[in-house]
Amino acid sequence: MNKIPVIFEDDEIFIINKPAGLSVQGGQGIAHPLDEEFSKQVGFRVHLVHRLDKETSGLMVVAKNAKAASKWIELISSKKVQKEYTAICFGEPIINGKKQKSGTISATVIKKERNGERKQSAVTNFTVEEVKTVVVRDSSTSSEDDSRSPENDEIPITFSRIHLKLGTGRMHQIRIHLASVGSPICGDDKHGNFKLNKLARKHLKIKNLLLCSQRLTIPTKDGKRQVFEIALPDYFLAD
Repeated sequence: MNKIPVIFEDDEIFIINKPAGLSVQGGQGIAHPLDEEFSKQVGFRVHLVHRLDKETSGLMVVAKNAKAASKWIELISSKKVQKEYTAICFGEPIINGKKQKSGTISATVIKKERNGERKQSAVTNFTVEEVKTVVVRDSSTSSEDDSRSPENDEIPITFSRIHLKLGTGRMHQIRIHLASVGSPICGDDKHGNFKLNKLARKHLKIKNLLLCSQRLTIPTKDGKRQVFEIALPDYFLAD
């Protein structure tokens, strides 16, 4: 497989740019997880300190040893590391019946465990940066009663580019929260809109989950803060 890009390195951590489609950790049916492949790449065992979903791309912190891992797990859990994401979504966020350009989503998420399920509080802050409507033509959506004019085959699809800051870091939190306010992430087959995903794949060539961990702010040893930001993957920019 291709080398995993390294954005930053010091004596404790790497900051890497995880590609979409790469599982962070091994398990049943996972042949090439990031923790194994990146360890091979750098020549020693690395330690995970947080995770990204398999289909999510972007910035991650990986520790060089167990002592550094313990330190950075604490920094992340105490919110001294700030993670910011960009998502391309269908529709616009609706809270209390109104479209919102910014706000906070506070809703519990369900974590599945061996002996059942557990509710976890979760907080996501969002800002809508851009809204765009694309019209696609799809005759398969017309019913037998439609007059088969081209206008009846035209389907407007609204997209929003949304900037997100996490107040908590629950599994699938962003995906669940955005879907709950009517703005499911494009390409999300687990929590998103199946019909719109199908149209986007067919007509707009959207194949990936459009969620990226784009910006990361970390504390430095001199008490300051350092910011890392990457460009969105090319597949975010398809028209």
